[in-house]
Amino acid sequence: MFRDLLDALGLNPVILAAGAAGGLLRALSSKQHSLRERIVSPLCGALAAGYLTAPGVHMLRTLSVPLPFDNAQATFGAVGFLIGVSAMWISDALMVLVLRRLGRAG
Repeated sequence: MFRDLLDALGLNPVILAAGAAGGLLRALSSKQHSLRERIVSPLCGALAAGYLTAPGVHMLRTLSVPLPFDNAQATFGAVGFLIGVSAMWISDALMVLVLRRLGRAG
C-alpha cells in the first residue's frame, strides 16, 4: 500500500532513502542548526531528491558529465544523496529570495 502511494506520487523509495541520508548527513555535520532544522533536513532531503534526481541526472548527461550507464541505480542514488545534502541550503536560499521579493513588493 505504501509502495502504491509512492508510485502514485512518482517517488522512488531508493532515491527517497538516498535523499534522506543526505539530509541526515547535513543535519549531523553542523552544530549551528536548530533542532527544527535537524528534524526537517532529512525530510526535505528526501522530498527534494525524490522530485529533483531525475532532472538532475538528465541535466548532468546534457552537460556531458561522464556517468555510468551500466549502473543507473547507483547513479540515481548518488545524485539523490547530493541533492539531499544540499536541499535545505537550496530551500533556505529560495526562501530568502521570496522574502526579499515580497519585501520589495509590499
